[in-house]
Amino acid sequence: MTTSIIDELKTMTVYRETSVGWDERSLTNETVNEDGDYFIDRPGFAAGDPRSPKRRNYEDPEVKDLRDYLQEHTGIKGLEICSPDEIDRARRIFFRDGFVVVRDLLDSEQLERFREGCARVLKEILSVPGKAGRKYMTETNRLPHRYSYGTSSASRQLLHDSVWASMIDLPTTTPLLKAIFGSSDYLVGGAGGDLCLPGAIEYQRLHSDLADSLKLTEGRLAQAEALGIELRKDEDTGELDLPTRRLIAEHTPPVVTINFVMSDLTWENGPIRQIPGTHASQQNPPTPKEEPEWMRLSTLVGASAGAGVFRDNRAWHGATPNVGHEVRALPNVEYLAPWSGGPDMAKTMPHEVWETLSAHAQHLCRHVKAEPGVWPAGAGVMHPLAAGRARAKQSAK
Repeated sequence: MTTSIIDELKTMTVYRETSVGWDERSLTNETVNEDGDYFIDRPGFAAGDPRSPKRRNYEDPEVKDLRDYLQEHTGIKGLEICSPDEIDRARRIFFRDGFVVVRDLLDSEQLERFREGCARVLKEILSVPGKAGRKYMTETNRLPHRYSYGTSSASRQLLHDSVWASMIDLPTTTPLLKAIFGSSDYLVGGAGGDLCLPGAIEYQRLHSDLADSLKLTEGRLAQAEALGIELRKDEDTGELDLPTRRLIAEHTPPVVTINFVMSDLTWENGPIRQIPGTHASQQNPPTPKEEPEWMRLSTLVGASAGAGVFRDNRAWHGATPNVGHEVRALPNVEYLAPWSGGPDMAKTMPHEVWETLSAHAQHLCRHVKAEPGVWPAGAGVMHPLAAGRARAKQSAK
């Protein structure tokens, strides 16, 4: 790692302008495999953006054109943003759209703590130099300048980090989570989040974080009833009728994630885009080539620092170009429906961290807590390459 990059990382933040990013040697639409070998437009999650500028340079004419276009057009018109005390309204929007933005989830101290944690962990990820003169090593199977806090961890979670753990049970988030799940008996599944550096000029492909089998298990039906859904049956078959099944699908997400906003989401810094009403869709999202322009512009511009996005993980979403000079970080905590997890979940939270939590947070983390004296394999090791994470996890055994 060169002296200039070391200096960049020393002063890097996730909420002010920074010199990190904009590495022109990282080619458009390239990614790396588990060992750091480069590929262009690799199929799958790292699929390229055919409409992206050709050079990762702030002054490039195509980048300037993209910047002008985003400034004029991006952002959901009339985006509804709730306050933490608007539980019923936020719940209705969440079930309608598959996501809801809630402002003022974090107070100034919590926001500063999360910002510090995000910058600290990002510096670890970026400390692995890229090859052939590139400033940074791209994360395995991601486009350049895009990273996941969770998948960059050798344990695949950040529940070992006290900053992420401290955000599990907040007075501003827990009431809405209880309303969404219809119970206080839901679970924590993990914590992480994603980010993009300045110069992430490609659109990330639209995707869903999980596929839902839509099986109407006893636990899922119990949740639906707790949410006030009447279980109506078809007179001819005696089975639940189709409208009821659809209501259950829309109202019982297996996983709900809160992404916390570290800096105001603007047209310039790569705001997340969410496609309303796709949380119960059984179709695949459109490919980057097929995606209509309105979906590319369906971004959460206007969500302010300290806010959060409650997301049904089934809903289509994706990151957008960061054409400014500010890191966009969205750390998260992931919650599971009571019927969606159990004792076989990976034990990624050290007992010592679990002991620092509130009684409710301890209950939520009951299936991810390790035994006393056992450090979760890979926890605390951050690496952009899958091979590097695998080595760290293997050496911990």
